[in-house]
Amino acid sequence: MAFSFHHARLPNGLTVIAEVDPSAHTAASGFFVKTGARDEDPVVMGVSHFLEHMMFKGTEELTADDINRAFDDRGAKNNAYTTTEMTCFYAQCLPEHLSHVNMMLAKMLRPALRNSDFDTEKGVILEEIAMYRDNPFWVLYEEAVARYYGEHRLGHRVLGTSETITALQRDLMLGYFRSRYSADNTVVALAGKMDFDECVKQITDLCGGWQVTGAARDSARPAAQRGEFTLRDAKVSRAYMIAMAPGPAIDDERRYAAALLAQILGASDNSRLHWSIIETGIAEEAQASFDARDGTGEYIIYASGDPERADEIWSHTQRELDGLIGSITQDDLERLRNKFATAATLGGERPHDRMHRLGRLWLHLGEYRPLERELDRINAVTLDELRDVYKAFPIRPTMVGRLLPA
Repeated sequence: MAFSFHHARLPNGLTVIAEVDPSAHTAASGFFVKTGARDEDPVVMGVSHFLEHMMFKGTEELTADDINRAFDDRGAKNNAYTTTEMTCFYAQCLPEHLSHVNMMLAKMLRPALRNSDFDTEKGVILEEIAMYRDNPFWVLYEEAVARYYGEHRLGHRVLGTSETITALQRDLMLGYFRSRYSADNTVVALAGKMDFDECVKQITDLCGGWQVTGAARDSARPAAQRGEFTLRDAKVSRAYMIAMAPGPAIDDERRYAAALLAQILGASDNSRLHWSIIETGIAEEAQASFDARDGTGEYIIYASGDPERADEIWSHTQRELDGLIGSITQDDLERLRNKFATAATLGGERPHDRMHRLGRLWLHLGEYRPLERELDRINAVTLDELRDVYKAFPIRPTMVGRLLPA
């Protein structure tokens, strides 16, 4: 591929990075802010996600309708998301509309935060929280994460709770915005066909006056809490089980081996759990994942099925966990390498996907890692590396939870 990397840092600390491809037919832009649920005080839990919504409500000069039409009239696809680690506002478009997309994203990120919009959107957020309470997996997942991380803010719910959102005041949101949405806490990632120097000049004009706050984050590894719990709900008819265990952090090279281990254990097809309890009809769902974060990481194992078979499902899951590292062969490793390489290469052909990858990695690591280098690193993972990461992080669940019918 003809991508070339470019990097600029504005005097106020805002970083602009890009993978430029003159042959691309599209372009993509994303404003990545290093703030999420883990950066919130407990009393304002959910404020990052709430702020994401407020960015679409308008600025002092633009209404919400103006913003929607500005993207739609040029055929741009735009959206945003909030996680524990970050908030991202992005759009993809034809290259000739990239400057307009950059302008609209930059303007959005300096919202009016009107009291009337705040009050209206609070109701929307509360409805969203209520909607997720009807999702059994989400209910169990949020409870497990909160218990696993204990007092640490990584246990915060991204949406917040009904209590924290109801109590949240507009001025508290404004204070959070001013401290976290600063130039030195923001990365603009671009990919596709563009004139990078022109983009930097434009972003400097748009964002050069943004303040510097020295926003920071505690990235020390929190202690993984231990325990078991059972929730009961009259609305559910199946049994849902979840387990969490410590894993490598995002700046740990062992994360590549950890990601492969999780796939061998619980990918959606051709994994240990799939063949053990899905194909045999013991469970209806079974999967495992690995998530690397700033300073820490975790494995999550999840399964669901007939409540009468809950103990059987978990017994088989535990058996696969116990026998995982001893069962892995070179063929397993080769198969997973090929799957990762295919998925990464397909994504690498789209500027939109490359922009997201570029922004997330820079926000976490502060450096550029070409896709080709990442693929080489995945292909270089050995059986010994899998054994080493398993020895350091043996996927022994420290928090186990169940959601069962009342």
